[in-house]
Amino acid sequence: MYTIGEFAAFGRVSVRMLRHYDAIGLLTPAHVDDRTGYRQYSDDQLHRLLRIAELRQLGIGLDRIAAVFATADEPAALRDALETRLGELEASVADDTARLARIRRRLRLLEGTETMSETVIYRPIEPVSVYAVTGVAPGMGPENVSPVIGPLIEGLDRSLEAAGRAIVEPGIFWYESVDGSDTLAVHVSYTAEPEPRAGDGYQVVDLPAIPTAATLIHRGDMTGIGDSWAALVDQVVADGYRMTGPTREVYLKAEGHIPQPDWVTELQVPVERA
Repeated sequence: MYTIGEFAAFGRVSVRMLRHYDAIGLLTPAHVDDRTGYRQYSDDQLHRLLRIAELRQLGIGLDRIAAVFATADEPAALRDALETRLGELEASVADDTARLARIRRRLRLLEGTETMSETVIYRPIEPVSVYAVTGVAPGMGPENVSPVIGPLIEGLDRSLEAAGRAIVEPGIFWYESVDGSDTLAVHVSYTAEPEPRAGDGYQVVDLPAIPTAATLIHRGDMTGIGDSWAALVDQVVADGYRMTGPTREVYLKAEGHIPQPDWVTELQVPVERA
């Protein structure tokens, strides 16, 4: 048997952490002295301690580790936990790689070695009727909006198919702040037929004409769309305009529902002279 200090040293963890593992039932001592309260651990508990330490170093949470040990098929549960963590790390690396590319591009813009490939165009927007669904995102930014959009699109597709309605491109998304809240109303739609028909699971919405809209073409997936919106807003202010209504994204070229590098999106915002 090992004292708690010896066991902690062999497992390369702190005594405080061992006490925490005991408190949450993840690794209880083999023996606790009734009089002194001293904890003792056995040889066969070293394997579990080392496995816990390894999984924690890989970034796997204690709840997930406890679930691995609680299952009847520990090897299968361990594989599932590792594969899940692998997916999380791969997604994180992809996000960081995209951020690095955006930072490098922003630096090139600041240094004057690169210029914006698209220009802001001011033009009127015709009214359009759409088939739409609405959700709520916890805030602005792709990290908040993207998880909401996917289910909205899938639900709209199913509803239109069930109603016998055609899916007519381009898709039009628009966004509105919710009064008294940090949340954002997210509207996803497809262009309606010349004679729109209501149905279950979607709404017919008449988007009004915009006398003057500032527009900018964004090319590529959604990782850099924040930069495009920033460039659009900066130019609007520099040109002496103010924004007067909800922003829209019109997906001029968007095959499938997973953003691709060849996607083409027009950003639109109603404006008037400041």
